[in-house]
Amino acid sequence: MTKPHHEMTEQELLTQRQYCEQIQAIYQQRQRGTRPLACTKTFGCQQNEADTELIRGMLSQMGFGFTDDPAQSDLTILNTCAIREHAEMRVFGNLGELSHIKRDNPDFLIILCGCMAQQQSVVDKVKKSYPYVDLVFGTHALSRFPELLYDKLSRGRRVFDISGDEQGTIIEGITPIRKEGVRAWLSIMYGCNNFCSYCIVPYVRGRERSRRFEAIQQDFRSLLAQGYRDITLLGQNVNSYDGGSDGPDFPELLDALAQEPGDFRIRFMTSHPKDCSKKLLDVMARCDKVCKSIHLPVQSGSDRVLREMNRRYTAEHYLSLVDYARSVMPDITFTSDIIVGFPGETENDFEKTIELIERVRFHSLFTFIYSRRGGTRAASMPDPVPREEKQRWFDRLLDVQNRISREENQKLVGRTMRVLIDGQSDDKNYPLTARTDGFQLVLLKGTADHIGKWADVTIERCSTWALFASL
Repeated sequence: MTKPHHEMTEQELLTQRQYCEQIQAIYQQRQRGTRPLACTKTFGCQQNEADTELIRGMLSQMGFGFTDDPAQSDLTILNTCAIREHAEMRVFGNLGELSHIKRDNPDFLIILCGCMAQQQSVVDKVKKSYPYVDLVFGTHALSRFPELLYDKLSRGRRVFDISGDEQGTIIEGITPIRKEGVRAWLSIMYGCNNFCSYCIVPYVRGRERSRRFEAIQQDFRSLLAQGYRDITLLGQNVNSYDGGSDGPDFPELLDALAQEPGDFRIRFMTSHPKDCSKKLLDVMARCDKVCKSIHLPVQSGSDRVLREMNRRYTAEHYLSLVDYARSVMPDITFTSDIIVGFPGETENDFEKTIELIERVRFHSLFTFIYSRRGGTRAASMPDPVPREEKQRWFDRLLDVQNRISREENQKLVGRTMRVLIDGQSDDKNYPLTARTDGFQLVLLKGTADHIGKWADVTIERCSTWALFASL
């Protein structure tokens, strides 16, 4: 069950709006009527993307326009991920590149936020080694971004804020600025209570907290009115959504949203296997507007490793969910996450993961070699397997999954499928992109005026990662 949470009050929202107005006045005076520009860069998961959309909403209230070029912006914000070391190194590399813009334009502001910024070790590193970074704030301080930016602008000092209650604040009353298109993210809850032994998320995102159903429903209807047709409900563990004593659980929430009028479809992520219920799978099967596709991270096929990871399910239980889902939705597709080389993992453990992958036949996998995260339980576990051996396992895993993905895609060649055309590709022969109900990527022949429309397409051929089709 999710914990009690604090939702922004009207007074708190008004206070932040007042800071937005003061920031707008500062830039109007500084730039003599020229509209300031902001650049936002997002690293990591879809939840970070959704947070960036809220940040852009706040920046819009401050009078900012937007650019994708940091060199053309008055401030650039890096919204960061802490899930793996590689993601953190990319961020520090980006900070180094931004220093050149700062050198040529001292008024240019560099802002670091998100999961990385919630860690004291990162704050200490930025203070010492990146003196040109102006503002750092963590996930718990997101609701006070206007106040923190005003503090920086009015006092001229560097600002660091990773304070905040781990129970967290839910931000309502701010209109996100989303990218144009037909696909949208909609956060329904935040935080995590699971404390998987390898994962930093509960420490940087705080405890689980759910939005009110009425607020979610209002946002969902607004997205439909704006023309979005493929909407993904987001949460670190959507299965734990808790609408309160009088509100829905997650399957009931999904069912209610699927009853809204219009031609659209709903996805959700991420779904934790320990909380994935037959009730949820039955709702998916019953509701035509809920996609027959589920991201269900398994992480490992070894029960011993799963116990060490604190995942709280077994491989047998996971497979029973897959079997039940396919009994009520024969065409359902599964995607998953796999960690290779968890501390203490043996080759026998890894072989059990391969066996599970062969059994489930995932549509695609997000695969990672274990990355040590300071502050997690796994960081102190013995880890005797050399990196070279883990890389060998990882390469084999990719080979197996790539074969399965191609075989599963090959089964679709010749079929007619309904897709939502959502953008343009880099392939001159198949210039459009689309997604099936099962989230398979389709590259499609056609012209740009088809974007945003539904279409029945015939699959002509496939690759490991995509289907190729014509209208």
